[in-house]
Amino acid sequence: MTQSKTVHIISHTHWDREWYLPYEKHHVRLIRLMDTLLAVLEEDPDFKSFHLDGQTIILEDYLQIRPEKRALLEQFIREGRIHIGPWYVLQDEFLTSSEANVRNLLYGFRDAAKFGAVSRTGYFPDSFGNMGQAPQLLRQAGIGNAVFGRGVKPTGFNNEVSESAAYESPYSEMIWEAPDGSRVLGILFANWYSNGNEIPADPAEAQAYWNRKLKEAGSFASTPHLLLMNGCDHQPVQRNVTDAIKTAEKLFPQHRFIHSNFTEYIEAVSAAVPENLSVVRGELRSQHTDGWSTLVNTASSRVYLKQLNNRGQTLLEKVAEPLAVFAHLTGKAPYPHHLLEYAWKTLMQNHPHDSICGCSVDEVHEEMVTRFAKSRHVAEAIAGDSLAVLAEETDTHMAAKFLQADEGAYPFVVFNTTGWKRSGVVTADIELERIYFGSGQSFPVMKNKLRQLPLGQLLLLDPDGAIIPFSYEDQGIAFGYDLPEDRFRQPYFTRKITLMFEAEDVPALGQKAYVLIRGGQEADTAGDGSAAADPSKTHRPASLVTGRRSMENEYLAVTIEANGSVTLKDKTTGGIFRDLCIYEDSGDIGNEYMYRQPDGDVPITTRNALASISLAEDEPYRAAFDIRHTLHIPVSAEHKLGQEQRELVWFTGRNACRSSKTLEFCIHTRITLERGGRGLQVESSFVNEADDHRLRMLFQTGIASQVHKADSVFEAAERSNLPAAEWANPSNCHHQQSFVSIRDERHGLTVANQGLPEYEIIPDETKVIAVTLLRAVGEMGDWGHFPTPGAQCHGKHTVRLKVIPFGESSRESGMGPIDETVSMIQAQQFQVPWSVQQTGVHGGSLPAVHSYLDWTGEDLIFSALKMSRDTGSIIARWYHIAHSASTLTVKPSFMFREARRSNIMEAPLEPSSLDAITVRPAEIITLSLALSE
Repeated sequence: MTQSKTVHIISHTHWDREWYLPYEKHHVRLIRLMDTLLAVLEEDPDFKSFHLDGQTIILEDYLQIRPEKRALLEQFIREGRIHIGPWYVLQDEFLTSSEANVRNLLYGFRDAAKFGAVSRTGYFPDSFGNMGQAPQLLRQAGIGNAVFGRGVKPTGFNNEVSESAAYESPYSEMIWEAPDGSRVLGILFANWYSNGNEIPADPAEAQAYWNRKLKEAGSFASTPHLLLMNGCDHQPVQRNVTDAIKTAEKLFPQHRFIHSNFTEYIEAVSAAVPENLSVVRGELRSQHTDGWSTLVNTASSRVYLKQLNNRGQTLLEKVAEPLAVFAHLTGKAPYPHHLLEYAWKTLMQNHPHDSICGCSVDEVHEEMVTRFAKSRHVAEAIAGDSLAVLAEETDTHMAAKFLQADEGAYPFVVFNTTGWKRSGVVTADIELERIYFGSGQSFPVMKNKLRQLPLGQLLLLDPDGAIIPFSYEDQGIAFGYDLPEDRFRQPYFTRKITLMFEAEDVPALGQKAYVLIRGGQEADTAGDGSAAADPSKTHRPASLVTGRRSMENEYLAVTIEANGSVTLKDKTTGGIFRDLCIYEDSGDIGNEYMYRQPDGDVPITTRNALASISLAEDEPYRAAFDIRHTLHIPVSAEHKLGQEQRELVWFTGRNACRSSKTLEFCIHTRITLERGGRGLQVESSFVNEADDHRLRMLFQTGIASQVHKADSVFEAAERSNLPAAEWANPSNCHHQQSFVSIRDERHGLTVANQGLPEYEIIPDETKVIAVTLLRAVGEMGDWGHFPTPGAQCHGKHTVRLKVIPFGESSRESGMGPIDETVSMIQAQQFQVPWSVQQTGVHGGSLPAVHSYLDWTGEDLIFSALKMSRDTGSIIARWYHIAHSASTLTVKPSFMFREARRSNIMEAPLEPSSLDAITVRPAEIITLSLALSE
């Protein structure tokens, strides 16, 4: 007799907010679905529950059109018949930042609470791989399970499980462990989240249906509890599912069929799982598959979206939030929770997997660009308001003591919102004089006064009066306006200059004030915009340029070879890295999801090219060279590709090659070295007019290593340089956030990026790091023919990277080598812009040099400084990237009542001393500092 089973049927829909249709067309269908769902729940008491896809944004989208349905919606949620959350959106985990993943849970929980309940189901139905720290994040949020559709067992066409593969777990149930040891019960949709879709109510159809479905589900279940997911992508509600369940009960009386939910199902499974469940650890990226269905190349689809997202995330979490905390601590500015929530939610509306992955129709991604701009503009406004408060509260009286009788002073404050002390080149716009339109003077008179304003002798001083080398550009006359809180707008003309100089040792999470002194006589310049200093007070440092194609500072020596590649010597270790910054262009006959190089295609590279090289900048604080390449690349794939796309030939079976017709592809590279820089900055610009190709930058490391590290969500993930034995795809690309790093016993190389999340380690003897700069394709892919000419990414592109060599375990800040952790910190700082605010000469509560939150701790990465909306406490977060415990010491400069450990949900937990806090390996640690009344 067949063993009795309990069949849990969970009605749901997987709601891609936008994908093969633009958002509003999906939105219209969502309204119909929700109207139907509410009607079914009212009409059929046996329709027990519906899982609303784990994302609360569905509620926002529905109520935007149907606000009158809110009370009914709340009723069913409180009754447990509609299950919502825990996420705000179903994000792509690897293409969104660590803090964005946290905000996603935080806002999802908060929104669900407003409706009465949150689903404690760690729901990842269709993420294109799963982050290794997910179990720790879920545990900190009070969730002990994770339900996911990808990452462990191999899937084939249409996500059907291959029965012949060697699985990491023999069951759909397993233990999933994070790097810190946090564990959750992992449940894989082994037969996908549509394995119970459209259940027949007709007995004859139901007999065949259930014979097949029970066998399939039972073949992977470790318990008598079988999961049947009654729904799929944009699936309408099955109105007669209760009739279908009654039919199943009659046909299979030995089994129990229930209209279930994840809470009941997971409780039942947890009580019945065997003790010897397999343990899967860390990232679940389908490493043990043939590599053709991982969807990893969505990391390079529409790279411009990734760059916009990187900029938006960074502005919110690393600029606007900490500056708002600083401003609030002065007592002069409320923390703008409401604006930050709006900016975060607007940004996260671009984070669903089919959105940020760049694998939707063109209309979707056109709307995303607008959302990115909306979120960014709010973040910039928050940062601007905070900077104005902070600069006004900074004591700049130090400027007055440096003034002579005929001189003017222009103080300004430089803010470092990263978690570490920072040095680097800063650009500051300085207003010398303004005249308001309301002054009664005519436009010609105002403009003439400003135009004739003498710049005089210019000196830049730090808070101690030391003269700092700088250069400037005269911006001439500009229009501006104030928007006072109590008056109508106030327009004016102004005279501005732009300063460029190297700021040294600006405190972590802090500030440093400077002053520009303008004398009464014309400056004696060398014609290059560099201000001449008084020889009795300072001297102009030596140039960093050492030859026609070389430059050098204390730490690095740079040579640009005739082919435009870079040779970099780390003077602190003696390590030499050759063949850096080589370009490679190859064909791509894949789609927005997956890269596919045409058979027989030979990449075109700059390895044997002849480059044009010229000196671009030679300042005391910085030097730069321009490199120009002209490649001849095919205009597109041959016409056969279009036919194969229209006929739905799967990308692995395509035979199209690249066209024999070519065009000129010009690449402009600027290589920049700062005086105190421990890394080499690389900026590449090009105009793409070609189709169906991929452009990468190659960095030959020459390092003999079997593994490397990549920046991921709350970890520096260690990955193998070689794919698993099952891997058949010639390409082995991976996700990164801000860097990829490789090392041996003596030295290593970290390559940082800004919004370029795809890389590959080419595992030959030179261990090349290949970073994708552009991937141009012409179709969405997946289940039909969806042309996407916008995914060819025509137009101008600019990308930025930084190459950082490092040595063996030294933390010296002088001439000694930096170690791998410090190189990773530099990669983190590379993401964050400096913030600058001009002010007047005045007193203030803040000193000229100041840190708002000082801390120490080895192998810790600073992640966030913000305020909790629920408690009003300051929230500070770090994560550990090493295998041994660390000690964290925190020294706030502000008064607080108490310090407590917290979690990612910002709940204050046990009291904590701020001295010598033990941090476990790979732990995400959050502190909550309650402010004094």
